[in-house]
Amino acid sequence: MSGTAAGTGTAGGPGGGLLVAGTTSDAGKSVVTAGICRWLVRQGVKVAPFKAQNMSLNSFVTREGAEIGRAQAMQAQACRIEPTALMNPVLLKPGGERSSQVVLLGKPVGELSARGYHGGRQQKLLGTVLDCLAELRGTYDAVICEGAGSPAEINLRRTDIVNMGIARNAGLPVLVVGDIDRGGVFASFFGTVALLSPEDQALVAGFLVNKFRGDVSLLEPGLDMLHGLTGRRTYGVLPFRHGLGIDEEDGLRVSLRGTVRESNVAPPVGEDVLRVAVCAVPLMSNFTDVDALAAEPGVVVRFVDRPEELADADLVVVPGTRGTVRALDWLRERGLADALRRRAAEQRPVLGVCGGFQVLGEHIEDDVESRRGHVDGLGILPVRVRFAREKTLTRPVGEALGERVEGYEIHHGVAEVTGGEPFLDGCRVGQTWGTHWHGSLESDGFRRAFLREVAAAAGRRFVPAPDTSFAALREEQLDRLGDLIEQHADTDALWRLIESGAPQGLPFIPPGAPA
Repeated sequence: MSGTAAGTGTAGGPGGGLLVAGTTSDAGKSVVTAGICRWLVRQGVKVAPFKAQNMSLNSFVTREGAEIGRAQAMQAQACRIEPTALMNPVLLKPGGERSSQVVLLGKPVGELSARGYHGGRQQKLLGTVLDCLAELRGTYDAVICEGAGSPAEINLRRTDIVNMGIARNAGLPVLVVGDIDRGGVFASFFGTVALLSPEDQALVAGFLVNKFRGDVSLLEPGLDMLHGLTGRRTYGVLPFRHGLGIDEEDGLRVSLRGTVRESNVAPPVGEDVLRVAVCAVPLMSNFTDVDALAAEPGVVVRFVDRPEELADADLVVVPGTRGTVRALDWLRERGLADALRRRAAEQRPVLGVCGGFQVLGEHIEDDVESRRGHVDGLGILPVRVRFAREKTLTRPVGEALGERVEGYEIHHGVAEVTGGEPFLDGCRVGQTWGTHWHGSLESDGFRRAFLREVAAAAGRRFVPAPDTSFAALREEQLDRLGDLIEQHADTDALWRLIESGAPQGLPFIPPGAPA
């Protein structure tokens, strides 16, 4: 990077920009965007992330009380800045297979079917999206934008505001990321470009290979041929690394009975491990709450969907959900409801978070989310829940188990607690705990105190590590992403792209987009 990179700022006009697109969903757009952001900020560049439209059940609350995707919050952390609603102006929270809640500039504005959204509402949001991007570009040296899905989704191009739609309107160069671990990456790169219009193709500068295993020299002839076919270079080949990632976007694709992270965790401090089972309820939201548990040496976290899988668990977590009543039905249908009641009666630890807290209560009045009216809960906690039309979006701070706790709340349900011991604005009865607070387990002292209680109740000789810092682990992850970009991408060429836009004279690859 040139010595003037950090001073390109805003006095003479908008800052530099880049759109990170992908050949598919899960190609690695989020992590590449975070990695580029961390690399840039380490060079002294004032940088911000941006995703025009995000579909995610994992969200976060900014300090001003706006709801955005957790991936953008983590990308902001990669930039070492506070996240704001400008960074994710449109958030779609699925409520089923065909409808989503639309969150605009951090506040919910209604429910729409996919047809209703793509049929007209989406295009009307383009002006808002462009205004947010322009404001960021007027403040920062560079804005690294993340696309969604694939830019070559020809059925959605007319109303697109997150891929080539935003690139065209904002004049952004586009870098296409492909996951070579899936196979077919050359065909995916070529096909992505070849299905775009000439105007869109002119902005696609080149490619970035993600998750490569093996000898790069064996890949290079293919990259040369791809260059010959498309006239576009490859800006880097990122090797596969275990345990790398930022908060997942899509709660609908959690692999049941899978690990939360493929990371190298230190051995347990005590003699026993602690087993945590997370009920994989439908429309599971903010399941990233359990990442802080998975980061603890000796804590084993898995997602479960059968009652027998709770038998050997030392702690069962019922996580958040965008469909509380639907989750209740699911728990009953699968026999998990009875298993949770038995655990509670036997004084075996259960933690309910947000929607998971609500299902543990006595009853729910829901005329907002499911519109089912009065629904009986599991009756484990003395809590009555009424769904309000106004969504609660806060960043509470409090104390529990003698430790300071920070969290965030995202819910329509209003809880009336009628008994038990107070616990983070929720309650505790025996070894069953319930709270609306997401993120509480990221508070290190509280997490250790909570795990000591769980271990004692479970009869496990588990000892929390005294020095695990979840914030430090997140920073380490982001630095590793920055290292990947710095070590395995052509950073000089990448900076020229961010600063000056797509190269001129890029060839058109037929057939192009259908008329």
